[in-house]
Amino acid sequence: MNPDEISQANDGRPVVFRGATVLTMDPAIGEAGIVRDGDVLVQGDAVVAVGQRLDVPEGTLEVDASGGILMPGMIDTHRHMWQTALRGYGADWTLSQYFVFYYLTHGPMFRPQDIRAGNLLSALEAVDAGVTTTLDWSHGLQTVEHGEAALDALRTSPGRFVLAYGNLLGAPWEWTNSAEFRAYVDRFPRSDRLGLQLAFDVTADPAFPEKGAFEAARELGLRVTTHAGVWGATNDDSIKLMSDHGFMGPEVTYVHAASLSTDSYQRIAASGGTVSVSTESEQSAGQGYPPTWNLRKHGIGVSLSMDTSVWWSADLFSAMRATLSADRSREHLAAHAEQETVVTNALRAEEVVRWATVGGAQALGLDHLVGTLTPGKRADLVLIKNDASPALYPVLHPYGTVVYQAGRGDVHTVLVDGRVVKHEGRLVAGDLDAAKAAVGETVEFARSTMGEQAWDEGMHPELPVTERIPNPYTYTDFTGSADRHQPQQAPAERA
Repeated sequence: MNPDEISQANDGRPVVFRGATVLTMDPAIGEAGIVRDGDVLVQGDAVVAVGQRLDVPEGTLEVDASGGILMPGMIDTHRHMWQTALRGYGADWTLSQYFVFYYLTHGPMFRPQDIRAGNLLSALEAVDAGVTTTLDWSHGLQTVEHGEAALDALRTSPGRFVLAYGNLLGAPWEWTNSAEFRAYVDRFPRSDRLGLQLAFDVTADPAFPEKGAFEAARELGLRVTTHAGVWGATNDDSIKLMSDHGFMGPEVTYVHAASLSTDSYQRIAASGGTVSVSTESEQSAGQGYPPTWNLRKHGIGVSLSMDTSVWWSADLFSAMRATLSADRSREHLAAHAEQETVVTNALRAEEVVRWATVGGAQALGLDHLVGTLTPGKRADLVLIKNDASPALYPVLHPYGTVVYQAGRGDVHTVLVDGRVVKHEGRLVAGDLDAAKAAVGETVEFARSTMGEQAWDEGMHPELPVTERIPNPYTYTDFTGSADRHQPQQAPAERA
């Protein structure tokens, strides 16, 4: 499509994708949800038909999807979008260093315009990577003005969003019941494209002060997302408090849930709650081992998320690949400990793609709208196609191709609500230059506010001392390069 045709499509002219391998994620359509050499017809904001060689209305725009994979837009259920303003800054952090930076030292410096800047850039990087729905776990909202800035960015950006309102520097039982926040909720423009949740954690204080926040969520009709099972921060006591007070249910998403007991997993499963797994985060920061192997055993619904761009990549291709690999690694390690061998993988690529689509929709309560390419649902879809890439041919196992072969650079076309936001590998919606300029201002502000020494120390934490294990073996005839330390025998030994 040329720019004029994209404009016409966004004004409601029908669009048909021809000749793709279509992963509908709907088992009632095609062979186990797959339509080979398939077409998808979109009109307005909805998927109209899925099949082969579809008859379409006169004047329908056509997208050649042959050789590509067409699938529902991916859904990220936990992304701290505001932290994108400092993308990559914390690449070498541990979780405790993250907490010190944002919770104890530099978190208060972020102004409303900094929240907006991070959200603008994060929204664009999401749709660029085929993530059409993002839950913004926005815990940098120190004031309602910060909340307004976050909202402004989301409603002016291409994509479908849920703003999970949080305040890492405040007490949730207080700010959720303040007059200012209640007024914010009253004027929040909730729609199918923009939702609202509450985001707060349960500290395991036996007095359960968070009860007031849960009560506010129920009164306001808002779902809750909470970091649970985070080593050293939230634990089984947090889950038990929620359960004993009657605040566990299908409207709650537990983020990470990586260091919980069997009892906690059973409580989550029995209540119908879901877990948002951020594998790159759990592997690197230390919340616990990515828990999908445990969630599968307990029948808990799974969705995927990327957590924060201050550390990691912000696309769900990375999330799917890391999650499948971590789950299989855990299975092998457990088997090896019993002197056994895994001969059949329990977790398959298809299930991980399901977590990135259907699982996310279910976790957000949006599965009636998105998550599958089902006629009548919203046209949030992604075409993965890159004829210049040797890695995308042949497409024999489409789910395996999505998980292990594809990446953000292979996202050809993205539609959200039937609107074209990316085509032929380039964003055609949003203002990337403006978003980059806003983030540039935030970076300069943060750097000057912190000072050069603190800025450098924050980005490059001191390395721990590593003690080498003594090596009883020496190699007298081997000479390493000048920049490598090689153990050498003493002169007397060589004699």
